[in-house]
Amino acid sequence: MITLRNVTKFYGENCIYKNLNLDIQEGEITCVLGISGVGKTTLLNMLAGLVDYEGEIINVPEKISYIFQREKLLDNLTVRENLQFVLKKEEYATIDDALEKAELLNKASSYPDMLSGGERKRVEIARAFAFPSKLLLMDEAFASLDTALRLRLVDSFIKLWNEDRRTTVFVTHDIEMATLLAQRIVIVDKGKIIEDIFVKETLPRRYGSLPDLKQKILNIIMKDG
Repeated sequence: MITLRNVTKFYGENCIYKNLNLDIQEGEITCVLGISGVGKTTLLNMLAGLVDYEGEIINVPEKISYIFQREKLLDNLTVRENLQFVLKKEEYATIDDALEKAELLNKASSYPDMLSGGERKRVEIARAFAFPSKLLLMDEAFASLDTALRLRLVDSFIKLWNEDRRTTVFVTHDIEMATLLAQRIVIVDKGKIIEDIFVKETLPRRYGSLPDLKQKILNIIMKDG
């Protein structure tokens, strides 16, 4: 279990988090949900050790996979080489399995500019799972994509995750995405957690499901705002 205790983060005089306490369960998909500007990416960056903070974050694994909102593929490398880039040679055996589960094995020799937007995102997902991390971070990984493409990407992600249930924290402002993917939804606003919801329904879930939960979340966000 990853533990945040009394975590405080300022940017200048702007307080992003004040004495934040959160336990992230091992092997669980946790969603941090909130409107733009509440510090969702900052939370991921603190977990990844990319920004400083006050307080304690305990038991963060040494190896972390991070899927950023903006694409981070290397254009001069093939799909296979993009995965090899983050691995040691003795770990290359994981590549074909990850590409097959992401339905990309036939694209292994292609370069990123030869792929569709959805295929490029699937390469990033496959790379994250090929890397032997214990923690996966995702920053609005499916944002700016049409609904049909997002659903296909969610299916690819769940297929990989069901084979390797590593601890996952993803952040989003999208209630639909939160209810599709998360086993736990942590709603944040004004530097604090305003609701912590355990989602009982198993994965995968279908688009448009859990309408009562979505309405509950919307009511919480609107009330707090």
